[in-house]
Amino acid sequence: MASLKDMRVRIASTKATQKITKAMQMVAASKLRRAQTAAEAARPYADKMSAVIANIASAAAGSPGAPALLAGTGRDQVHLLLVCTGERGLSGAFNSSIVRLARERALALMNEGKEVKFFCVGRKGYEQLRRQFDRQIVEHLDLRSVRQLGFVNAEDIAKKVLARFDAGEFDVCTLFYSQFKSVIAQVPTAQQIIPLVVEEDAPASTTSYEYEPEEDEILTRLLPRNLAVQIFRALLENNASFYGAQMSAMDNATRNAGEMIRKQTLVYNRTRQAQITKELIEIISGAEAV
Repeated sequence: MASLKDMRVRIASTKATQKITKAMQMVAASKLRRAQTAAEAARPYADKMSAVIANIASAAAGSPGAPALLAGTGRDQVHLLLVCTGERGLSGAFNSSIVRLARERALALMNEGKEVKFFCVGRKGYEQLRRQFDRQIVEHLDLRSVRQLGFVNAEDIAKKVLARFDAGEFDVCTLFYSQFKSVIAQVPTAQQIIPLVVEEDAPASTTSYEYEPEEDEILTRLLPRNLAVQIFRALLENNASFYGAQMSAMDNATRNAGEMIRKQTLVYNRTRQAQITKELIEIISGAEAV
């Protein structure tokens, strides 16, 4: 049985851990407000961009000059999985849930005889995926040095993806990230971004437009921009999801530490009481013997 001194050390250590998790919870809550505001502000622009491109794409449907980002390469053999995760842990299942979705997609494609490549954005996803798919990871981007996410970060990722697409390294690109719903709900999401998927059930415009320049030329300019916009939205959604998951995880850790302190204190008090009782019995027994 542990001594009273050891028990006091354990209780003090658990209390110190509780203070750390509580502080991390408060920091995550503070950063979550800004991250959530940024993610919610990016959604209308990204949705409107998709709607505009869908409208133009419907007008250019069947055109032989349609950009490859819309029409595709004509093949479905090589898939690039753009997996966006966090740079840090202590956030519950946030990182692992995104990686799990990407891994399931990769294994399903490989079972169909397709070739799979990974582009990892974020340290945690890279560390998990390289255990199983080390040779298939073609690029890894670390954003630990970025204090505040900006559109330039998404543009950099989009340029790297487009360069590989133009070089014929893949046919389909799917973006993986976590969509922020609330502090306790983050939804792992897979979104095909190359070739662009146009919603078939989107309401068709009843107005006829004439485009200047032609639809194909407009799409050639808009599609790369849209790619960066969708990646930027994913990064912002991920950022908000990370802080929401971390806040929830640290809250649970703080509660667990409190429960552990209560149990350790109870054991300490019982042990101390038993020791005092034993000493009293020894004193009384010695007095009676005299």
